[in-house]
Amino acid sequence: MSRIGKLAIPVPNGVTITISGQDVSVKGPKGNLARTIRPEIGIKQEDGNIVVARKADDRNSRALHGLSRTLVANMVKGVTEGFEQRLEIVGVGYRAAMEGKKLVMQLGYSHPVEIDPPAGLEITVTANTKLAVKGADKQAVGDLASFIRGKRLPEVYKGKGIRYEGEVIRRKAGKAAAKKK
Repeated sequence: MSRIGKLAIPVPNGVTITISGQDVSVKGPKGNLARTIRPEIGIKQEDGNIVVARKADDRNSRALHGLSRTLVANMVKGVTEGFEQRLEIVGVGYRAAMEGKKLVMQLGYSHPVEIDPPAGLEITVTANTKLAVKGADKQAVGDLASFIRGKRLPEVYKGKGIRYEGEVIRRKAGKAAAKKK
């Protein structure tokens, strides 16, 4: 039995969950999320909790059990608290600013990099080198943060670029270090 999969998901006050067959819809103060759970997994609501159980005991069902429970738990957490991913911009002259809802970044290219956030996600710039992506859907927040990071990946010689907050970039020695032998 999956240790994660067998845990019940508590439903907080103010959250409405609708289960119809394999479709799960979660509605809360931060938005609405919907997902279709694989047919190998059964889902039901009991006593203010959501219980996820597998229908068979084959390898595929066991693999999907914990995953399905975590996906539904993240939906519940997303509509109540939301998710946030923080990014840092490192480099001389690199900066970010908001123009309306659009993120505009100067990243050392000959042109500014502009990003329009998709519906349901919000980008905030706290300092001109720190930004945050917020939203109810954990996967969408991670995808947008990864997309922004991909506009100027951190390079290994000087450490310049966009990185996740707290990310450690392993630095390489340059040519000067190789000549000293």
